[in-house]
Amino acid sequence: MDLHFGDGKPTDEERAAVDGLLGPPESSWEGADRSDADLRWARGGREARDRRDLLLPGLHAINDRIGWISEGALDYLCRRLTVPPAEAYGVATFYAMFSVKPRPATVLHVCTDLACAAAGAPELCTGIEERLGPGSGVSVERSPCLGLCERAPAALAIKAGDPVRTAVSAPATVHDAVLAASSPDSAPEEPAAAMAVPQAGQDGLMLLHRVGMVDPSSLDDYRAHGGYTALRRAFELGPAGVIREVTDSGLVGRGGAAFPTGRKWQATASQPDRPHYLVCNADESEPGTFKDRVLMEGDPYALVEAMTIAGYATGAHRGYLYLRGEYPRALRLLGHAIGQARARGLLGDDVLGQGYAFDIEIRRGAGAYICGEETALFNSIEGYRGEPRSKPPFPVEKGLFGKPTVENNVETLVNVLPVLTMGAPAYAAIGTGRSTGPKLFCVSGSVERPGVYEVPFGATLGDVLTLAGVRDGLRAVLLGGAAGGFVRADELDLPLTFEGTREAGTTLGSGVVMAFDDSVPLPRLLLRIAEFFRDESCGQCVPCRVGTVRQQEALHRIVERTGADAAGDIALLREVGRAMRDASICGLGQTAWNAVESAIDRLGAYE
Repeated sequence: MDLHFGDGKPTDEERAAVDGLLGPPESSWEGADRSDADLRWARGGREARDRRDLLLPGLHAINDRIGWISEGALDYLCRRLTVPPAEAYGVATFYAMFSVKPRPATVLHVCTDLACAAAGAPELCTGIEERLGPGSGVSVERSPCLGLCERAPAALAIKAGDPVRTAVSAPATVHDAVLAASSPDSAPEEPAAAMAVPQAGQDGLMLLHRVGMVDPSSLDDYRAHGGYTALRRAFELGPAGVIREVTDSGLVGRGGAAFPTGRKWQATASQPDRPHYLVCNADESEPGTFKDRVLMEGDPYALVEAMTIAGYATGAHRGYLYLRGEYPRALRLLGHAIGQARARGLLGDDVLGQGYAFDIEIRRGAGAYICGEETALFNSIEGYRGEPRSKPPFPVEKGLFGKPTVENNVETLVNVLPVLTMGAPAYAAIGTGRSTGPKLFCVSGSVERPGVYEVPFGATLGDVLTLAGVRDGLRAVLLGGAAGGFVRADELDLPLTFEGTREAGTTLGSGVVMAFDDSVPLPRLLLRIAEFFRDESCGQCVPCRVGTVRQQEALHRIVERTGADAAGDIALLREVGRAMRDASICGLGQTAWNAVESAIDRLGAYE
């Protein structure tokens, strides 16, 4: 491997940020301020290359401290990890939250995605920029979904320093957003997670029953409300027994693919290659999705317990929790929960005295929707660009670090707790024959009570919207987020199950239910969806890289004109959409046309 470093030198602060993560350098080869005598040979190169997975945390360390990543800082990090700077530059520029160009220490991310756009985000951005003016020391950046759809419009301020400071403004006003950016410590405290759960405290909840009822920072409170009962049950059953219970429960993945969880766990556990890894996908970036954030902020110990059970069942001794970079509050609460669990013997070398070793490490994403795809997530953790891998081999055979890996999202894992506490038959009796258990739905848009709702599979779309208080003038509902599809206002009897939505020609996806009334300009909304996919495509495969751009261009032309001129562009959209669906490597390109197609065919968007 040939390493070519530039002439840039790190500042003392940049050096301190990297050394704070990696420890002090041991030789001049790594950048230590010593005699050049030890540059005649390299030491520790193999050990440094084995730490390639610390590249993303290293970039975070620099960006958090300085606000951007200079050439000198990048070179210093690359010396420490023996990573070619050209490769590290490709990684740093892959993520939206990093900058390799100078910018102010404070960045204000203002969401302009679907729910926020419908709630006035464009006018909010204009007002903020006018209030701040030039030379304010704040960089205002239009952002994709921040996962705060129940409080749209939303803004997230990040002020670099030691420590980095963050503040959320939602629902944001110009005054509150500017205050969050100029003085994060003085901004109003973010509401508790229970505020996003209109059902909080109601009887019968399984996944949300602790949200709002327990102190999310208290392990004792969690245990007093049934915490760690499921883990003790898991140790009684043994790994094979746990997998049997999960399989018999009919639990399937809640991220959208609906793959049977027990089958995935069994396939991983049976692999002879070691070690095995567990990855929790907490990078929920689908516009309109915020259920995982609510679970992590309102009941973080539940996720820690569920990951421990999954690790035990699949023979993994290390779990990685890949968390959205836009979730600073969840980061703090989960970090605290993991630390408390470790201190109390619920993580570590001997979990609950059962001779099983398991620990969890949080890895932060940095603003890349594509990293919600499991293999792109693995590449991101390993220190590479978050681009999907071709399959096979599948992750259960060769996943993270080339080893057997089980990957589940937050909601899927938290469902394991009631499976074990109530038993597989009782769990399977909830919902329908092919869609068992409870499901979380993220309801936002034109409703009176936006938030996360828990209902059993089989409830209708109308049932969920009634709970949320749908407003008059409903025109359409977007199911599954930007990668989902629209349904009409006269289709509210649609059963919310995987098979029910499939038969209706739409998708359940991750559980997004976004309502739009007549006041929302549908063509502009579709253009925003197209812009989202254009921006979030990793660019690895031609159908998606080119197709998402052509889709956005065609929709832009349609928005700018009316009448028969749209017919040609609609024909082009269909052709491009089919190509993306049939030939893209991963789900991003395969679903980028779904919402637009459904709006044209079901809603008559351009008639």
